[in-house]
Amino acid sequence: MEAVELAFKEDALDYAQNPPKVYLNFPKYNGDLRVMPAYLERQDIASVKIVSVHPDNLQKFGLPSVRGSILLLDPRNGSVLSIMGGQNITAMRTAAAGGIAAKYLANRNSKVVTFIGAGIQARAQLMALLSVCSCLEEIRVWDISPKAVDAYISDMKSKANHIKFVYANNIAEAVQGADIVVTTTPSREPLVLDSWVSDGTHFNCIGADAPGKEELDPKILKRAKIIVDNLEQACHSGEINVPLSKGIISKNDIWAELGDILAGKKAGRTSTQEITVFDTTGIAVQDAITAKLVYVKALQRKLGSFIKM
Repeated sequence: MEAVELAFKEDALDYAQNPPKVYLNFPKYNGDLRVMPAYLERQDIASVKIVSVHPDNLQKFGLPSVRGSILLLDPRNGSVLSIMGGQNITAMRTAAAGGIAAKYLANRNSKVVTFIGAGIQARAQLMALLSVCSCLEEIRVWDISPKAVDAYISDMKSKANHIKFVYANNIAEAVQGADIVVTTTPSREPLVLDSWVSDGTHFNCIGADAPGKEELDPKILKRAKIIVDNLEQACHSGEINVPLSKGIISKNDIWAELGDILAGKKAGRTSTQEITVFDTTGIAVQDAITAKLVYVKALQRKLGSFIKM
């Protein structure tokens, strides 16, 4: 989380090259491929991530829906320093962004967290929230698959055994009265309705990461202070992409990028009654700085294999 927070700040202060994702779409396979290059100039870290998203993978091939690889590069000469799997790094750096957003945008006495979706990212998001939210008392979980909820609660209880876990029978039950709501689904229609949302709620919207995806009722966005990780990316493929395309909201309704808040350019939460929405699509500087952290630790522990290319 410290590394990712630094990456957001460097991007906001214009010390990073962080172009939006490039997409290749595979309609007949219900999937896509994204290429994400980045260079953190003051840290001298460069990388390229190639990540694919195929929601049907588990059912069809027994594979994760998100798969990726990261190339860490030496900016001095363009050499490839490391090739590493991107699945765990993507999960961790995405969760780190959610934890950072909650640190600056959620109410400090947040007690109830709701997860809509109970997959890998929901697990990682909880780990990040546990590190910044000291008052948590209840974790509610809903997923389209009851087995996924059971597995989630079983897995995560050992990491938060002082907190009450609640199996939510429906989304309304899960959301009503929650202080923080984390959405991690691939939905293409709103799941969380405005009438269920109380003043003061903070949202981490993770699932909408491609055109056409959305998890929140657009009426929530009309009530909320909206913060994105990258404006151009979010407009194209984040939680705000559908409401923008329909004219329900405009770019003027976007309060800030998260990096602007971390760098002190914009205020975060300014009242306990504000609804805040963090719309994250994942930006390449997160991958670069996290991959370098992994690389340094791997060298220290003598992990990995050396290959001649």
